[in-house]
This record gives sequence, C-alpha cells and structure tokens, in this order.
Amino acid sequence: MHSKILILDFGSQVTQLIARRVRDSGVFSEVHPYDVSDEFIANYAKDGALRGVILSGGPNSVIDDDTPRVPQSVFELGVPVLGICYGMQAMAAQLGGEVENGKLREFGYAEVRARGHTALFNGISDFVTPEGHGMLKVWMSHGDKVNVMPPGFKLMASTDNCPIAGMADEERKFYAVQFHPEVTHTEQGKAILGRFVHEICGCKSDWNMPDYIAEAVTAIREQVGSDDVILGLSGGVDSSVAAALIHRAIGDQLTCVFVDHGLLRLGEGDMVMDMFGKNLGVKVIRVDAGGQFMGHLAGVTDPEAKRKIIGREFVEVFQLEAGKIENAKWLAQGTIYPDVIESAGKGKKGHTIKSHHNVGGLPETLNLKLLEPLRELFKDEVRELGVALGLPHDMVYRHPFPGPGLGVRILGEVKREFADLLRRADAIFIEELRNTVDINSSKNWYELTSQAFAVFLPVKSVGVMGDGRTYEYVVALRAVQTQDFMTAHWAHLPHELLGKVSNRIINEVRGINRVVYDISGKPPATIEWE
Repeated sequence: MHSKILILDFGSQVTQLIARRVRDSGVFSEVHPYDVSDEFIANYAKDGALRGVILSGGPNSVIDDDTPRVPQSVFELGVPVLGICYGMQAMAAQLGGEVENGKLREFGYAEVRARGHTALFNGISDFVTPEGHGMLKVWMSHGDKVNVMPPGFKLMASTDNCPIAGMADEERKFYAVQFHPEVTHTEQGKAILGRFVHEICGCKSDWNMPDYIAEAVTAIREQVGSDDVILGLSGGVDSSVAAALIHRAIGDQLTCVFVDHGLLRLGEGDMVMDMFGKNLGVKVIRVDAGGQFMGHLAGVTDPEAKRKIIGREFVEVFQLEAGKIENAKWLAQGTIYPDVIESAGKGKKGHTIKSHHNVGGLPETLNLKLLEPLRELFKDEVRELGVALGLPHDMVYRHPFPGPGLGVRILGEVKREFADLLRRADAIFIEELRNTVDINSSKNWYELTSQAFAVFLPVKSVGVMGDGRTYEYVVALRAVQTQDFMTAHWAHLPHELLGKVSNRIINEVRGINRVVYDISGKPPATIEWE
C-alpha cells in the first residue's frame, strides 16, 4: 500500500503543480475539491495510508462571508497539515488566528527570512545575510495576510511586507506558508515539499512508473476479467501508452481501432501500425477514412465547424467498427489525471478554468463500460510509463498533436492537396529541429521546444524560381516553449536553422514558395492557429 498525501483544492490555477511536485518526490498524492464531506475525509484516511494533507491556494478572500473553509475533520486526523497561501489564511482563521486585508499586495518575486528553526525550513535556504539570517527566494501571490497567529503557533518566516509569511504548530505538525513552494520561481520549493512529505509526514519513496506497471496490470485484469476491450488509437501519447499497458495486461482481449482521417502527419499511419501491430503484437484495425472526412469537410472554412465534423465522423467510423467486435464490453480511453481534476471542478465557490471533454464525445449507444487505466497519472508520468513499457522514446516524448490533426493547421477549407503539402513541409521542419543541436545545452531544438509545427495558409504569393515567376502557397512555422501550455513564449530558433528549413521546404515541396515564422506569444495568441 502506497503512503499518500491528500491535496484539497481551493481553486488555485497551480494546484496540479503541488501534486506533481509531491509525486516527483516519489510519494503518491491526489487532488480533491476543498468542499468534500467529513465522511469522505474519514473514508479516505481509514486504510491508514494517509500521511498528510496539503491545503492549496485560491482566488477567494477568507475575510468574506461564505468563502471556502477547510473541513474541520482535517485538523482532527492526527496527520501533518501544510497550508499554502489561501490554505494558510484558512488555517489561521479556523484555528483561532486573524486575517486582514493587506495594505500592500505581494505578487511575484520576494525574499523571505526563515525564523524559528522549524523542521520544515531547518537547513534550507538560498542565501545567508551578513547578519546570519537564512533567506528563501520565493514567489508570492496574495492580498490578504495573517496578522495574528492561532494559539500554539510560532513564527516561521517573514518579509518586510508580510510579517507572518509562515507559521508552525510543531506539536500538532501544522505548518503554513504565504508563498507558493509548488512553482519553479520558489527555488527551494522542491526541497520544502520534499521535507514535508518525507521527514514530517514520514512517507516512503514508493511511487514510480516501473513499479506501477505490475499494480496497473493486476487492476486491469481484475476489472476486465475475460471480456474484450476496444480502444480508439489515435497515435498520440495517451492512447498509445494506454494501449501498450492494456495489452500487457490482457493480450488479445484488446482490439484497437485506428481511424486514419487523412489528416495525420507524414508516415504516421504506417508508424502506428508497425509499432503496435508488428512490434508489440497488438490487434489493430486500420480504417482508411480519408475520403469520407474530406468529403464532409469540402467547402467548410469555420474552425469550430471543422472540429465538429471531424469529431462526428470519427465517432461514426469508430462506432461502425466497434459494432463488429461481438464480445467487447469495455471502451478504453487515455484519460489522464489533469482531465479528472478539471472535470471535478474547484468546489462550489471555485473559479473553474475549463471542463474536460473527450474529442468526439463517444456516444452512450455503444453500451460499453469505461476503462481508463491512466486516470491517476500526470502527463510526465504517462511518458515515463510508456518508456517503461518499451515504447520508443521518440514516440513517447513527441510534441502534442491536436485531435482533428492537420484539419486545424490548414486555415480555411481543408483539401487533400493542402494536407499533402503541409505534411511534407511539417516533416522537414521537425526533421531539422531534431538534427540541429544547441551548443549551450547539448540538446536538439526539438527537445528544447514544447510544440513545433507548420501551418498552411490559404493565400498565394509571387516568387521567382530560376528565371520564372511563381505564384504558390505560403506556410508559417510555429515553435513555442512553455512549462504548462497555459502561457508560452515563441522559441528563439537560430536564424541558420530557420533559413535551412525555409530553403528545404521551398525547394522540396512543389507548390510552396514562401515560409514565414510566427513570433507571437500566448497570450495574446494561442499556440495553435485554429
């Protein structure tokens, strides 16, 4: 049984980072909305695996009426509790302290002085002042602040603007910090969270993907029994890892349906069939439905309309093939943990950023039970699992690819001619990114970018090739760097690399005579063009 940490989410946009940092320390953690019942808390703790609770930040003010509160049973569990930002303020307010609206807000970088030699901070600092004070470089994001600590607490940290930037009741092992240790801007954040889960909560480092395979295989076998399972294989990371894991568990009871809608990357269909059909021995039905998809997309230019058509046709094709598998009782999907968290929302008072939905929305008329073997895993864990299962590293660590494929990278009407041009241009761009190594990091530029692709523009421009005039299409190159895909910076690719890519595309892809590079950030732009 894994030791585990419960994270209560008060609506922060970075709550998932807490869970990821805890898991990076080798400890299993789960995120649940703050307004779970006391009965839920009791049931969650009854197996004895719960070692601690972390209270996240959030957008509300604890001073306002009817704002989020910590379930009182959390403070009665007898396990360590760590409050972060709003979590600290809620802890203070509920345990007998006071919170006030700060006259000076703190957003961004701050330097915090550690005080009191508490177990959480002892020996952890970024630098020491000439007076011998240990200092932490942290990221703050708050307006309210604690001005009176609850009985039994002592001062753990302070800044000039926030005299109580951290507090601790070490007898009960309750700790709270006003800054965010989960973000990369807090340089010792990983060490602080690691100290909390390992030394204060007593968790073992027993959460890793190679060991997880055996647990997951056992769980799948128990859940499925002798039934057959079908899975819609897209060639993306999540569905591919789910297929490899399920096949490891039940072998030929799994059938994958690979719908080729004619909008895949160059050679992707053959790659999927080779990897799963030939190398892994997975049963894969390949459906060449490019003509059907292109027919329905003819004349359609609106991006949302294109997405809906592609989703609708995918469902139709998949449903037709699924109906041919008589013993199928389960539909497998590559749902991952961020999808689960986002679907759960942020509690009744939270600020939900988005709701999760599966591309295409497979219909209930399939009458299949749902199998989601990756629903406990973050994306980086899914990738680690894929490597542990024997999938090729280059495939597992590929950049994200949208469900509608090139359909949303061809601006305006989607035509087979445009898809063929874009496929070849995109392949050249990716090939050169992989072949070009940055001398400062010794990594290639594909590894240094989070997402990179070409976009087909439905305009023509005049060019000169040889002694003749050309009038051909334009492609735009897009490459971004990001930590979370919520914001992104355009990648500063070397000019020599961009020049080589442009030269190759114009010379090798007949029909394109101009290449441009997109230097927009997110925001104001999005990463994809449609």
